[in-house]
Amino acid sequence: MSEAFPVVTLARHGETAWSLSGQHTGLTDLPLTDRGVANARALGERLRGISVAKVFTSPLQRAHKTAELAGFGAAAEVDRDLVEWDYGKYEGLTTPEIRVGRPGWELFHDGCPGGETLEQVSVRADRVIARVRAVKGNVLIFSSGHFLRVFAARWLGTDPAVIGHYIILGTASVSELGYDRDWTKPVVRLWNETRHAV
Repeated sequence: MSEAFPVVTLARHGETAWSLSGQHTGLTDLPLTDRGVANARALGERLRGISVAKVFTSPLQRAHKTAELAGFGAAAEVDRDLVEWDYGKYEGLTTPEIRVGRPGWELFHDGCPGGETLEQVSVRADRVIARVRAVKGNVLIFSSGHFLRVFAARWLGTDPAVIGHYIILGTASVSELGYDRDWTKPVVRLWNETRHAV
């Protein structure tokens, strides 16, 4: 993998009360927990010294505050396409709670009633990818777990329904996307690094 090609660093927001409990947190604008604040600062240490041409963040406070605590708040541009999946009627519910009424439910296959479909989230991800690929240089993105999983699948040109539910992201995690010696070969360089987290 050549360093001549730009790197897109993905940072998932720090812990919230609902990420801790496993509740689906789409557009509910929750603050970080104390641990989430500590891990956002630790994320800043992990990202210290990286060179980026652009920083983008979801407008939701869990992502925007993570960017700020990590030291990138002043540079971060808010991008509404980076918000988390809209879970509709499943907002605030855990997967086991959803499966009581809908056995076998899988987000990446079944979507959410009253919320977004996978196709709609993928369209948002594709718009962000187009903006990122227009940047001359490295990019840093702060967003949420399910959206970033869709983003990574679309970066690779694959169907998120095929791989989205196989890849996970911890809170305050770092991942990297890039290219393998050729602009036509997008790759995952690093995924779900959380060693810096406490």
